[in-house]
Amino acid sequence: MTALPPPDPATFRPPVVSPGPAFAPPRPPAPTLPVRAAVGAILVLTFSLLASKFVLEALVDFDWPLVLYVLILAILGYGPSVLWCRYVSRHWGSDSLRTDIGLAPRWADLGWGPVIWLAALGAQIVIAAVIVGLGVPISNNTEGITDLQTDRTYVVSIVITAVIAAPIVEEMVFRGVVLRGLRSTTPAVLAIVLQGVLFGCAHVDPVRGRGNVGLVLVLSGVGITFGAAAFLLRRIGPTIVAHAIFNGVVLLIVLTGIADRLQDSDSSASGSGREQRAVVDQSHVTEERGGRDAQSIVGMRVEVGHG
Repeated sequence: MTALPPPDPATFRPPVVSPGPAFAPPRPPAPTLPVRAAVGAILVLTFSLLASKFVLEALVDFDWPLVLYVLILAILGYGPSVLWCRYVSRHWGSDSLRTDIGLAPRWADLGWGPVIWLAALGAQIVIAAVIVGLGVPISNNTEGITDLQTDRTYVVSIVITAVIAAPIVEEMVFRGVVLRGLRSTTPAVLAIVLQGVLFGCAHVDPVRGRGNVGLVLVLSGVGITFGAAAFLLRRIGPTIVAHAIFNGVVLLIVLTGIADRLQDSDSSASGSGREQRAVVDQSHVTEERGGRDAQSIVGMRVEVGHG
């Protein structure tokens, strides 16, 4: 047996080796924050709601323009929570809201937002059907808006608050700080459920009485859906878009009078006088409590982030 001659360097080409299948890099773990951050977010939110109510009750006799009362409610209700988010990021995070609470908007959010909204809408419909079937009392938090819409400035301000300010702040609080704070001590599924329930409970108002039960259940389902999306996507930009759509659609239905027409049609057809329920998880839209517009504004709760 003779040895093969060595290859000619001038013509030899090494064989091409296939690199094999490419694997995606492992997904980074979901970021967390200390549970103290979540507890603080809830306390700050609760305090700001109570403070806004007392301040508005003290100022209502001045008969200022409605838009000014809305502005005061927004500042007192949303401002402290925004400051808390900044404190959490600086004290326990990297001083970047993009990294610490997932406030990293992308163009893709415009696509994810409607998908998440549809999922939240589905959850709302399913829970509402169960509530109605079981006879659980439920009230809405949009009563009184149509009585105030003669003031166009007020309507514009409430729409801006509901569709822009509320979704941003509420998602920063619940899907940003609260969810990530709970994740540091509890499994992902439990953290998502807990923040959703807290989101629903934040809408409790003694004025609604037993009707709070159904409202909390419905909005808890919405909060859980948003929480699951924020956890899976590691960002809150998509849930901000979904939140804005959620509030915008409800306000559109209420302000255009569609809800009233549906209620009248339903009452006429059935003779039962059933009420059409509209639920919006945001601030400044609750029951009318006074004869004057300003008194009605005071009766409205700034349900930020818990809303």
